[in-house]
Amino acid sequence: MRRPQEIAKDMKQMNTLVTLTGVFEGIASMRIAQIKNQVLQSTAFFQELWGIYNQIRVDSEFRFGRSQVQAKVIDKELFVVITAEGGFSGDIDQKLIEWMLKSFDKEKHDIIVIGHHGAIQLAQRGVSIKKYYKLPTRDQNINVTPIINEVQQYKTTTAWYQQYVSLMVQDVKRISLRAAVQQQGLEADSGDTAKNDNSRLGIISEENYIFEPTTYHVIDHLERSMLNIALSQIILDSKLAQYASRFRAMSAANENARESFDDVKLSYHRAKRGMQDQRLKEVMSGLRKVNS
Repeated sequence: MRRPQEIAKDMKQMNTLVTLTGVFEGIASMRIAQIKNQVLQSTAFFQELWGIYNQIRVDSEFRFGRSQVQAKVIDKELFVVITAEGGFSGDIDQKLIEWMLKSFDKEKHDIIVIGHHGAIQLAQRGVSIKKYYKLPTRDQNINVTPIINEVQQYKTTTAWYQQYVSLMVQDVKRISLRAAVQQQGLEADSGDTAKNDNSRLGIISEENYIFEPTTYHVIDHLERSMLNIALSQIILDSKLAQYASRFRAMSAANENARESFDDVKLSYHRAKRGMQDQRLKEVMSGLRKVNS
């Protein structure tokens, strides 16, 4: 039987593990709340841009902000794959990569990876990528301009990312950036915020506003800005899923650690009681020998 002093050391280690998993669980929960708040703020800003863009654009075609910048585009589809920066995200990154590779054709697609974990997984599978970017550590004012510059070179772009469904449920999703912008635009059209902003600004057109250098340049700027917001929100949604996955993992680890701590604590008390019983037996045995 193990001595109580030895089991006490295990108790101390398990208690440290309980504390650490609880701290990580709390941090993940806090970051989830922060990111949700940032998504709401960026959504409100997008609605304002969409309200202006919807009035001055000359047609329904979305040109990725390149009508006055670049006429020729690469006749391929760009895959933007968003994964965690480290491997501390469960198996959802692996699920995302495997799903993306089912649609990948090196003759038709190029890949840009955001997040080191995804780059490693693709390298292990022998899949070459065009560029890799670190997952932004900040949740506010995310700089995706270098990625947007890459997006503008391609005919179409699809983002593959982790989607936050709920605190305990995360999934993988794909969406074209054009569809992401248009989807947010439809939500802005159906919301009251954009309508109120438009009424405050009045009718925006060439009749009562001067656009420099031209209306097309302004439209391109708005499209790039909305692409920036749409991609930033996709990254934030992916980070939400990553933190939720981390929260779930830490919650399960914390629960397991508590159960293990309780088991070790029970073993400690049993060992301590056993030692006391053994000492009592030795005392009683000694008394019998004395009396005899």
